[in-house]
Amino acid sequence: MRQDLTHVRQGTRIRYSGYKYDAHIIHKIQSTTYLNIYELWPIYGIITNKVNHHDQTISQITSHMGHHHHQESKTWVQVNSPYDLVSCVNDTICAKVGVIDPIELDQEQKSKKDGDQQKKKIKKDDKKIGGLASRKRISLIKMSEDSIWVTGVSGSIYERFWNGVQWVIAPHELPVQAGYAVSVFLINHTVLALSEAGILYQMQLSENSQPIWIEYTPIQDSSTTMFIKSGVISHNTESIYFCTKNGMLLELTEADPPRWINHGKPPGADVAAIVNAPGIRAQVVFTISLSGDLYEFDRNSKPVWKKHIRSKESGQDTALTPSSGGSVHRKTGPHSDSLFLLTKGGNLVERKLYQRKWKWLLHGSPKDQHLTSITLVSIDETHTNTFSLFLTSASGSVFEYIISKQQDADKNWIDHTHPPHSKVAKGISGMNYQMGRLVFPLDDGRLAELHQSKTSGDVAGPTPIVNTRRRVYNNKYTWSIIDAPESEGWNAEYCTEDRGPLNCISGVKDDTWSRKRAGSKPQDQYYLTPPGKSKDVTYLPLQRNFRLRVMHDSRSFFLVTENGLVFEYLNVENVWFWLHHVYPTGMKGAVGNYNGSLFLVDENSNLLIRERFGNELTWINCTAIKKGRHVTGGPPWNLLPGKVKPEDSLFFISKTGGLLQLTVALRKLKWKDCRNPWNVKIEGIIDQETFRENVVFVVGKDGRLYQYNKVTGLWHGHHQSQHMVLSRQPGTAMRPWSKSLTGSLFMISEDGRLIEYHWNQIDGWGWVEHGAPWLGVTLVGSTGPCVGGTHLFLIGSNGNVYIRYLDLDQETWKWSDCGFPNQELKNETDNCDSKVSGTRPIQFMENSVIFELRDGRLAQMQRTEDLHWVWWQTIGTPVSRCNVVHWTAVAA
Repeated sequence: MRQDLTHVRQGTRIRYSGYKYDAHIIHKIQSTTYLNIYELWPIYGIITNKVNHHDQTISQITSHMGHHHHQESKTWVQVNSPYDLVSCVNDTICAKVGVIDPIELDQEQKSKKDGDQQKKKIKKDDKKIGGLASRKRISLIKMSEDSIWVTGVSGSIYERFWNGVQWVIAPHELPVQAGYAVSVFLINHTVLALSEAGILYQMQLSENSQPIWIEYTPIQDSSTTMFIKSGVISHNTESIYFCTKNGMLLELTEADPPRWINHGKPPGADVAAIVNAPGIRAQVVFTISLSGDLYEFDRNSKPVWKKHIRSKESGQDTALTPSSGGSVHRKTGPHSDSLFLLTKGGNLVERKLYQRKWKWLLHGSPKDQHLTSITLVSIDETHTNTFSLFLTSASGSVFEYIISKQQDADKNWIDHTHPPHSKVAKGISGMNYQMGRLVFPLDDGRLAELHQSKTSGDVAGPTPIVNTRRRVYNNKYTWSIIDAPESEGWNAEYCTEDRGPLNCISGVKDDTWSRKRAGSKPQDQYYLTPPGKSKDVTYLPLQRNFRLRVMHDSRSFFLVTENGLVFEYLNVENVWFWLHHVYPTGMKGAVGNYNGSLFLVDENSNLLIRERFGNELTWINCTAIKKGRHVTGGPPWNLLPGKVKPEDSLFFISKTGGLLQLTVALRKLKWKDCRNPWNVKIEGIIDQETFRENVVFVVGKDGRLYQYNKVTGLWHGHHQSQHMVLSRQPGTAMRPWSKSLTGSLFMISEDGRLIEYHWNQIDGWGWVEHGAPWLGVTLVGSTGPCVGGTHLFLIGSNGNVYIRYLDLDQETWKWSDCGFPNQELKNETDNCDSKVSGTRPIQFMENSVIFELRDGRLAQMQRTEDLHWVWWQTIGTPVSRCNVVHWTAVAA
């Protein structure tokens, strides 16, 4: 007899293979004359008994989760329930003595278990559908004819408002502590916003008449707080129906004071999505459960919850996608309504009510397409014999489905594809703005309008409403791309209080407005490039671009020498000295600085952090952490100081020529492989989020410019002429005014000329060639800092420093030759060479720039009171043989 068997006492609950059993149930089936169950072995389902002091074995046929031991093969075989208890004497006489049924999980536990399984299945299935990622947080809502509110991929809220002259954008961000926004609602002139955490916020006016967000959480009692997943506004806009994160249906009937009604959830199911708020039938709400079943809630009927059952034929796609649907009232007679839904297989189905009888109709999908969302059509457009639904596919295209009496499967589907070089966001419904004008969110974070009129799009305001009965059906549509703000990594500027076309309330036409109306199309400069991945290792040298790095403005900067030593030039109590930071292996460069931590790359391409922990200086190996990578380059300039955000990251270049993202905020240190543009390896980061928030500009091995959007994770290329080939060096961003997106990226071409890539709201992107500073002189290294947004520092092949500056009076760019320090000294020693090397210089103070000389010393230029740049001093270094005096301390 085994000694490790589990003893069972009467009333003891046992867990076995995911089910629960009561020992008293086993006790009840025993025979009082000869059977006495006293031990249970739950691992293998063997029950051992004693009958009249003779050992007998009762074999339990286990559940579908359990196993039965096959004596001959000596293996365990999976068997099914029920649990038959069989008593055998001498292995010949056997009799069934009872049956044990599993105690079913209670309804709440079963619902939770099924829900978790469904969520895993949905995530797994979603990865298989289409080539686009599923976008979260995106929503569109029409507040009025001249106001559209948007929540972007970044979780920001902004409003597109027609000010009488043009569309302008106004930010309505949630508080930082609220996190990301996912949707906006309007009820009785009250604006509500839903955060990703499931908390509602109400917009109110502060004492100084500024809009602020106040928490607006539904509380049923003193101890219960409901967290909301999604919501749908009723057709009469007098109430909002919410789906909570625990599968309940909530209704908000009044906003001030708030009046909440909890309608619960269907028996044995949950509310995963609200298909349609009361529209086709008063007081009736249609919902979909996580398992894909359609439910109807009618507070005036009994029972209040009804399930719409669909016959499950073999192989038929019957489970519905938990998402919003479309409802229409047909003109075929009274009580004739339709509810359009999508299945998990990507097909369009209709639940039709005709003469008080419900029936299912399958409309299918276009060939080789998987439908993911339905864009609602307005009620006015559906009171006709023929109407349309617009559906988005998993591949990012929009299809129009024409519903008429003459059903022709081939002619009913019209493919409107997508805008050039962009795809429509998968699984997100668009918005029917006006008749013949629909707005869709794009996968890259922008918006697009699908319109019939040639004058619609981003430059056209609201059109007058015409009589729909006289409308002639027209299915010829055109795409127009609508730019998004910088929060989404794009170029739309926020409105201002200044008089002009960008005024937030009432715009005024001027010359810039006229130029923009008749000007170019800024969106045409981009083209979408799919991500690529290369396994070939490419050792990209850091060269001299990361030898100098500012640590603290005007107080400290780092120098990495050619032989791999790391020194810090530090000011303590007005005394400058060199501090040696010792590490077992040599360093190749300092590639980043964030919140007091310096990021360096050693000779083995490991990414290291040098930071202060208490009173000690420590090293952290980022390559050694989970999913750590080897790096060969980083951002050229430090991030602009500001508030620490959870998504703060630094970007680096991998050995294989891909872009790597390291989240550094709050010491997360989480790696992400951003890959690279298709068939192009990255060789240099031009700029990270200095010129445009959430955007990293890079140069590929082919010498062309690309950008990575941190919000969407997408790559875009920029059109440039074939003869313009960029060097594989970092660049410099110039943005004179932080509130304006106007500015430039400066780069050096492969043949040593200065190249500018300029942006403004009127003309969009444009390339400008500045050439070389002097005949026979080319530019070497990378571009230097741009001071004041007007003075760009560059290094010539002759060892001189040149400034390309903007003459504000004449509005033209000019060259200035600053030479090199001690230029008047003709006879220098053999160890000294005052000409400037190709090491990328740094801006150390507001009016100070530091260069490395060819002899290893440093030289500082400073701007005087009369705004002239002069050589201020040379700084000896521990490795230069041209030093006079230097003081070195050692930090272990």
